[in-house]
Amino acid sequence: MQHEIASRDEWLRARTALLAKEKAFTRAQEEISAQRRALPWVKIDKEYVFDSRSGPVTLAELFDGRSQLFVKHFMMGPDQKQQCVGCSLEVDHIEGLLAHLQNNDVTYVAIARAPIGEIEALRQAMGWQFPWVSSFRSDFNYDFNVSFTPKEMADERAFYNYEYMDSGLEDLSGDSVFYKDEDGQIFHTYSAFSRGGEQFLGIYGYLDVMPKGRNEPGPHYNLVDWARPRTMYGKGGTVANNGRYHDASCACGAHAAA
Repeated sequence: MQHEIASRDEWLRARTALLAKEKAFTRAQEEISAQRRALPWVKIDKEYVFDSRSGPVTLAELFDGRSQLFVKHFMMGPDQKQQCVGCSLEVDHIEGLLAHLQNNDVTYVAIARAPIGEIEALRQAMGWQFPWVSSFRSDFNYDFNVSFTPKEMADERAFYNYEYMDSGLEDLSGDSVFYKDEDGQIFHTYSAFSRGGEQFLGIYGYLDVMPKGRNEPGPHYNLVDWARPRTMYGKGGTVANNGRYHDASCACGAHAAA
């Protein structure tokens, strides 16, 4: 790996010049964060009921006594055999933060369209402990634009990341925020999809300052070039451009084509 070599004084001048840009970037981030919080809210009048490992639970109950709810839309539909590496990487960040979030009036929950039995099988295999429920018997995923109907798939016209597109899959990932007031009214306040979710991938803060950066040299030029379920590093396998991991013994059509 070749790179410019400088004296300590030359490095300090270059570093100080970059620091001015970093400070401007930080101020811009703070301004955008304030604008996010200033977005108008949408009242949720529809009743959503999810399946948890302990039984049915409503959207209101997911708040677990707090006023703020962060939802990870985990990309996992019914009978999905391959694990999404991007969603897996994102939720791997959360368990050490749960106590801190809860102390700041934030409840975290993952929601996927897969039945709760399939969710629990993956949870146990990965050792995850964060709350995770199923929207299998609910319109929740469709209403919040992370799952798509057969017609939308056939028409290749699904609304995702604030535009109409060919989603390619029935289920995609995202993150949404909700607020519940003292009267029990629930509001949708924010959602992010696709690369908008990178703000919740703390690992990028480390990789972005390393000499090799994010190390995404292709063929897909995103995290699927390197990310694997944390239990699968060094065990081979492939990741398709849709983000799904196929282990080395996988004989499905997608894996064979890869």
